[in-house]
Amino acid sequence: MSSPPHLHLAELTASQFLDIWQHFDADGNGYIEGKELENFFRELEIARRGAGVDPSNANFKEKMKEFMQKFDKNADGRIEMSELAQILPTEENFLLCFRQFVGSSSEFMAAWRRYDTDRSGYIEANELKGFLSDLLKKANRHYDDQKLHEYTQTILKMFDLNGDGKLGLSEMARLLPVQENFLLKFQGIKLTSEQFNAIFAFYDKDGNGYIDEQELDALLKDLYEKNNKEIDVHNLTGYKKSIMALSDGGKLYRKELEIVLCREPIL
Repeated sequence: MSSPPHLHLAELTASQFLDIWQHFDADGNGYIEGKELENFFRELEIARRGAGVDPSNANFKEKMKEFMQKFDKNADGRIEMSELAQILPTEENFLLCFRQFVGSSSEFMAAWRRYDTDRSGYIEANELKGFLSDLLKKANRHYDDQKLHEYTQTILKMFDLNGDGKLGLSEMARLLPVQENFLLKFQGIKLTSEQFNAIFAFYDKDGNGYIDEQELDALLKDLYEKNNKEIDVHNLTGYKKSIMALSDGGKLYRKELEIVLCREPIL
């Protein structure tokens, strides 16, 4: 294995951060886990201490356990990109910058709605540039066009999992802290276009192409029951608020809800 890039640096640029990520996420599944995780932690220890580190040592295992308790925020035993960003002090840590800008999923959805201007269910490279530009202005970060271009490319590389040059809502939502990423809660309830059409038609009784908050509430409860998921009223209120942030003056149009509930937006 070639030596991992940049781990000894105190400050990292966005592209160096990406190099590290790609080096250790060897299978490209969006997580550093299993053997990858052990390699990452070993290299991190070597880079920080400049000495040989033995993974079979009990002390190493104990340190790794402490490390995981600190950084594996959702306790799934693996590190995702947003968690890795907390580990590495990056000079341009726009993941942290992003989180200060959109601390909650409803703020995130409102931002999404502003930048997905053509309501395609995707933010394309040019829309993403505007999104990041606003983000940097709010955080009082100085940047020039070249930097903005680099940030845009880096975010695309980080989060555009299928390489189509645009970001779907679920890809972009990986920028959110795990506990705020309500889209993860719907992963087990993704609908096909036929299922979505049927359920939307059922709740859009008058066929005007949108539903209101009460109808959304009933629709979500219905989905939970059909999928045998426990309903936590507090969580449901939060999800509803996040989804309604996509609405237009309290009218939640079919296209907006489809972004959240469908596996792929219907073209």
